[in-house]
Amino acid sequence: MDGTSRAAREELDRLARSLRGQMVVLITDLTVRVHLRRLAFGEPKVAEGGDPSRYHRSATYQGNRPARATAAGTASRAVSLLSAAGWEVTVSQEDDDGRLWTVVLAQRDGSTVRILTSDDTPAVAFRGRTPAILLRAPQPAGRPVTGPEPATAPEPERAPETPTPGYVLCYECDGAGRCPGCGGRGWVLRTPGGSDRRSRCGECATRKVCPVCRGAGQLAIFDLSTYQRGYYPGLEQD
Repeated sequence: MDGTSRAAREELDRLARSLRGQMVVLITDLTVRVHLRRLAFGEPKVAEGGDPSRYHRSATYQGNRPARATAAGTASRAVSLLSAAGWEVTVSQEDDDGRLWTVVLAQRDGSTVRILTSDDTPAVAFRGRTPAILLRAPQPAGRPVTGPEPATAPEPERAPETPTPGYVLCYECDGAGRCPGCGGRGWVLRTPGGSDRRSRCGECATRKVCPVCRGAGQLAIFDLSTYQRGYYPGLEQD
């Protein structure tokens, strides 16, 4: 990795540490029986396809609010904590298969934090994501690609034995993280009239990453819709 890429990776890691610190404050204040070891930022993932791609780091955590705390009270407290720390905060309502969630969305310097809470469950979900940044400089035409986006098909992001706790392998790409329609190339080969021709991959819109997991290779169980849970017979249905 050259100096520019090294500096970019160090900056991305710094952003992840800063964001984790903010999430720790929120989690310890809003939930009980805290297990901060579960709050782990994974390796950089593709956020925006292109040449070169932009990468971000992200983390999720799920805990339970205190028995006497309401969803509205939890959301209000989250807004207070984030606003005091200089975040721009909005609150909205989302319906997911009949369950109404209060969603607190906070943004600061390109980083985002989402907190979801509902009166239908004591669970409180936290999701943090850093800004998307370049990890390598653009390559001149014809020069082999180096850095975090190899020219050949990469190894799968996840193997069956390596999903993060609370996650399952993506059913679309089987943990590869790359678009199954084009193998991560961004194009597919068409043969109109017997002549081979490259065409834009419509499945990933040339972003090269799996359109379901967006390059992560895994999906948070908490986020799975009823339809998606059908791909995982071993999961309990809500």
